[in-house]
Amino acid sequence: MARDVNILRQLQRMVEGALQPGAVVGVLRDDTVSLFAAGYMESESVRAMTPEAIFRISSMSKPIVALALLQQIEDGLIGLHDPVAEWLPELAHPRVLKRIDASLDDTVAAETPITVEHLLSSRLGLGILPMQPGATPIQREIDRLGLLGFGPDDPAHPMSQDEWMAHIGALPLLAQPGSHWFYNTATLVQGVLVSRIAGKPLSEVIAERITAPLGMVDTGFVVPDTKRHRLTAAYGGDMTETDAAGSSPWLRRQRFEVSMVSTAADYLAFARIIGRGGEGPAGRLIRQEQLRWMLSDHLTPGQRDAGAAFLDGRGWGYGLSVDAAHQIGSDFTGEVGWAGGLGTSWIQNLGSKAAVVILGCRAIDGPDVYAAHVDLTRQALG
Repeated sequence: MARDVNILRQLQRMVEGALQPGAVVGVLRDDTVSLFAAGYMESESVRAMTPEAIFRISSMSKPIVALALLQQIEDGLIGLHDPVAEWLPELAHPRVLKRIDASLDDTVAAETPITVEHLLSSRLGLGILPMQPGATPIQREIDRLGLLGFGPDDPAHPMSQDEWMAHIGALPLLAQPGSHWFYNTATLVQGVLVSRIAGKPLSEVIAERITAPLGMVDTGFVVPDTKRHRLTAAYGGDMTETDAAGSSPWLRRQRFEVSMVSTAADYLAFARIIGRGGEGPAGRLIRQEQLRWMLSDHLTPGQRDAGAAFLDGRGWGYGLSVDAAHQIGSDFTGEVGWAGGLGTSWIQNLGSKAAVVILGCRAIDGPDVYAAHVDLTRQALG
């Protein structure tokens, strides 16, 4: 097909233009998956990129974790608007900074308990501040403690999820629960909540409830020894290697499970159930009611504006970007998706059910790489 030829040509131009050492594109259209690969597994390698290559999907883990929590809500294990304190006692009595730049003891009591919905919508009151690093006392304290959730993923981090939660609970919030959208940290708290409710590691919950039923055999928090040859290297914007394939921390079990790996085919299996209204190959994974929550915008105009550095004018559902102010009704329409900062992106049209996944070796840390992802996605969606 002419569309397939154009997709492959544009992918090859990304590689030849030094925007990517190598990448894989997966397209889901009319319930058929097409995979395209170009470039190399490593910049200094003769190993050609293959469609089966395994990539670090970083923040594209977010909708998977959110779906696991929504499944627990559906099972009646916890409610959407329940306070989280029963399972996360570290968050039972939050204090809130009077101002973003206030000293850590210049606080007031939270006006409302932190709820499950606050975590899912990323309105917990904690997250990455879009300002100069170290500019405020709380940023400096987060840096001093070396806390995950406020910067890039680090699967080699020595802190356990319980140790991390103890530090999170001791920090004041940046804003009252539910009042502001902050990126990233809430997803890690979601993962801890899912794990504690289930009484087992997050990886086991996701394997049992999501990846195994969907046949996502290459998706998880660690690359097993039998598949390590399929893991790509990772690179920064200046094409400096940031994670070598042969010694990557993703080859070892994470003490605090925060960031997943996957393939294009696997992630499209996840995208397929989104397009099918929650129906998987072995039965329903999630009811349409919960899926509508996931795919609807939960932010106010002011919250979207304040999060513009990450949202770029879009809204936020549960674990993913959605059309601003869009509420999913009886018909599933609109566009959803998200990206992983280490070089991956996913966009899905709910109306046509078409989806595009781009997995690259180079981080999305510059306007040229971002534009290349957008252009290739639009080409593939047609």
